[in-house]
Amino acid sequence: MPTLNWIGKDAVVKHHKDVPFRLLEPVADLSCGPADSGNLIVQGDNLHALKALLPRYAGQVKCIYIDPPYNTGNEGWVYNDNVNSPEIRRWLGEVVGKEGETLDRHDRWLCMMYPRLVLLRQFLREDGAIFVSIDDNEVATLRLLMDEIFGAKNFVASAIWNMIDSPKNSARYLSEDHEYIVLYAANKDKWRPNPLPRSEAMIARYKNPDNDPRGPWLLSDLAARNFYAQGRYAITTPSGKVIDGPPSGSYWRVSEEKFWELDRDNRIWWGKTGSSRPGIKRFLSEVKDGVVPRTLWPWQEVGSTRHSKQEISQILNLGASSDLFVTPKPTKLLQRILQIATDKDSLILDSFAGSGTTGHAVLKQNTEDGGNRRFILVEMDEGIAQNVTAERVRRVAQGYTNAKGQEVAGLGGGFQFCRLSAEPLFDADGQIRSDVTFAQLAEFVWFAETGTGFTGMADSPLLGVHEGRAIYLLYNGILKDKSVAGGNVLTGAVFDALPPFTGPKVIYAAACRLGNARLAREGIIFKQTPYALEM
Repeated sequence: MPTLNWIGKDAVVKHHKDVPFRLLEPVADLSCGPADSGNLIVQGDNLHALKALLPRYAGQVKCIYIDPPYNTGNEGWVYNDNVNSPEIRRWLGEVVGKEGETLDRHDRWLCMMYPRLVLLRQFLREDGAIFVSIDDNEVATLRLLMDEIFGAKNFVASAIWNMIDSPKNSARYLSEDHEYIVLYAANKDKWRPNPLPRSEAMIARYKNPDNDPRGPWLLSDLAARNFYAQGRYAITTPSGKVIDGPPSGSYWRVSEEKFWELDRDNRIWWGKTGSSRPGIKRFLSEVKDGVVPRTLWPWQEVGSTRHSKQEISQILNLGASSDLFVTPKPTKLLQRILQIATDKDSLILDSFAGSGTTGHAVLKQNTEDGGNRRFILVEMDEGIAQNVTAERVRRVAQGYTNAKGQEVAGLGGGFQFCRLSAEPLFDADGQIRSDVTFAQLAEFVWFAETGTGFTGMADSPLLGVHEGRAIYLLYNGILKDKSVAGGNVLTGAVFDALPPFTGPKVIYAAACRLGNARLAREGIIFKQTPYALEM
């Protein structure tokens, strides 16, 4: 398979492993609604935030949507689209080294994207998918990058979003009216899109000119181009007109026997005079609940950039000249993705959260279909995270007065706002920080051992059972001090006090005082903290 190479690739291919684990620190004053809503807004570099979120959410996300910088070269925005922000330049200098000072902007973009996509891949469920917004500047390199990380076999489609509702007359060449949304599945064999709801316009196409008691119907062509051995025969209409066969190069969709069976059931339409070429009546009451998603998304269905700017301006009372977000995404666009790729209880992740459209769309979709979807949003810029991302979601959740002075009812829900801890999980000496709680360390232990997010209660040294083996953690007095070092050392007395399990056991502890014979007899694999956790 062709591979993509660029300056700095060798430095970043495994960089995600070197990113230290950090803790999420809730900020109550910036949070909204019930603490157990399941929704998170995290402020911090998304590379570090993703690493911090993995122990809790690995393998649990149904749908990822990201709207990364498009790398257009424009530098006038708060959310810098040139991948040239001080944070990213500092990161490139630290990770890529001197080589990073001369990187072409496409190399810089790839260096920025690669480790983030590698981490994002670990969040997806086997039946999950990732959607990436992009334009012509990097769509070609993005496809190659995604092929390498997610596997070319898992490419599903590139949807085209017609984002402009009128041409750009100022365009130097062609008016750029579209962007792409590139879709990859974690496992294409296990991922299937949901059908989209029928629009009012679609439903309006169904008529009932013959007052059929089965209700409105839509005429379907009897002829098709696919070869069908029994699909060529003459048909005599009720008026006596003879139709020699289907149009040249096509075949009737059904056999002659099946055709007359349909006619007897009043499922064939001959036209008002009974002499037209017949068609098949497809009743609205009998068709599937939804329609197959298509790859062309018109602005009339999912909104345009003009609509999205108006939307955020109305919510946040921004002035008409505000250019804080030049191209925010419309809520309808994100709802289209949620309708295609999520269930009512799905977890959705957006690590380039920006204006918070994804969180808004999750709350709105839940209101419309009674769902309980949850979101995780990550935004790097502190000002945007607090004053735009969180503020927008807070307003749409609780209700607000829009820019026109009108009261807008809240959608309900809330979120917990978090920052990343200033210090990593491990201190400079490689030891676990003294302020780390049992529940916090339990997430990292579980992830280190299973590669999946921890969903347990963290109220017992037995964290859970995974693939037939029990996983235990002795730390921070979880046994209420049973002996040596407050029960953090595996001794005979401590082992006897552990919740029993008859199968193989993996026990994480600061040290072990059991001999090899006892470990083998009890089916124990001992792993020493913190050294077994430095992933």
